[in-house]
Amino acid sequence: MAKELFIPKLGQTVEEVTLQDWQVKDGDKVEKGQTIIEVETDKAVFPVESTASGVVHLGPFKPGQVVPVLTVIAVIGSAEDVFQTSTSVNQPVEEPVQSTETRPTAAASPVSAVPQNERVFISPRAKKLAAENHLDWTHITPTGDDGRRIVEQDVVKYLTSRPRVSPLAEKIAGATGVDLNQVQGTGPGGRIMKTDVLQAVRTESPADAASEVIKVVPLTGIRGVIYSRMGESTQQTSRVTLFMEADATRFVELREMLKEKFSKEWGFSAGYNDLLAKICGQALREFPYMNARVNGNQIEWLRPINMGMAVDTDRGLVVPVIKNVNEKSVHQFGQEFRALVDKARAGTLLPDEMNGGTFTITNLGGNDVIAFTPVINLPQAAILGVGKITPALAMKNGQVVEYQKLILSLVFDHRIVDGAPAARFLQWIKDRVEFPELLGFD
Repeated sequence: MAKELFIPKLGQTVEEVTLQDWQVKDGDKVEKGQTIIEVETDKAVFPVESTASGVVHLGPFKPGQVVPVLTVIAVIGSAEDVFQTSTSVNQPVEEPVQSTETRPTAAASPVSAVPQNERVFISPRAKKLAAENHLDWTHITPTGDDGRRIVEQDVVKYLTSRPRVSPLAEKIAGATGVDLNQVQGTGPGGRIMKTDVLQAVRTESPADAASEVIKVVPLTGIRGVIYSRMGESTQQTSRVTLFMEADATRFVELREMLKEKFSKEWGFSAGYNDLLAKICGQALREFPYMNARVNGNQIEWLRPINMGMAVDTDRGLVVPVIKNVNEKSVHQFGQEFRALVDKARAGTLLPDEMNGGTFTITNLGGNDVIAFTPVINLPQAAILGVGKITPALAMKNGQVVEYQKLILSLVFDHRIVDGAPAARFLQWIKDRVEFPELLGFD
């Protein structure tokens, strides 16, 4: 009996996913645990693995399609099975295709000139071949039964008439709405490459060029989550920002010493984020009212100190969480942090690796930002913004001296913490930046 393969639950808050690329073809033999398709949540990309061994029969789903979790996307069984959920899975049927638009003639393109709203059928063999190549049946010109039935040869003709295109170029074309039939390929044998599609996007039609809009970014995936969560944070919190300037001269010297002494042994160079996480982890233990959240009509002070570290990726801002940072050395934190950054940029972070944060650090110093006001990562009570360390001059003991200036910005929810206690917390962090020997950096 065929076994259904469905989109698993990928965290308590994930209700739907966006299908990415199928990793197998319809009718392939697969093994249990083999990746069938990749799906994207609002945070990362996950593989959906086969739950059985056998022949896989894919459902009529396309890359880019959004489906709810627990949706059956394929069945795995014998070669005679087909994908069906409402009728017997052992009986191949001819399925009608409802035409929704008038298409140009076959001479102009490989799509059909079927009259609007006319029902077109597809044979089982044609259906299988189309599914193997992830084709939309409505784009195939039918020749069987006087143009009312798609047969296998119609699918073959459509495949041979399609422009040759690289997978990346096809993905970009789908995202930007570029018609590949109108693109001239410059790759080997006329193959359409990524640069060809990007050029087509730049040389858009006169009507598009005259538009005010040069690109549309759907509020889905990570961007959609950022849009909603940032709005919720500014609306639901009473934000106050405290700025403090720290003399980071010894802080910089400490980092250079750790780099020189431990880089070879650790396999990476200690960074400012590693040191700041160490400082903040201990600060949150000293000032537990900052490691808090609102839950209903009460404030909860939290025992675990879990540090969210904002990471910029091609897909948007992601905040992986390092758990129990106050119990970790700089070396241990650095190892775990870098592993999560790699996964974040690859889009493979698991939900548990982004949940449970109790405080967040966001560092824009690498982007030449001196100071800024970050947005609190709900339901946390506060977030620390870190600017660029810059050389500056100051008068000390009657002499002008050079030092390394760092501006720290603490944004906190005044509903949870008052100004003076928050200032004491930030002052403690500043003191450890200026005198890092107060902490053990093992």
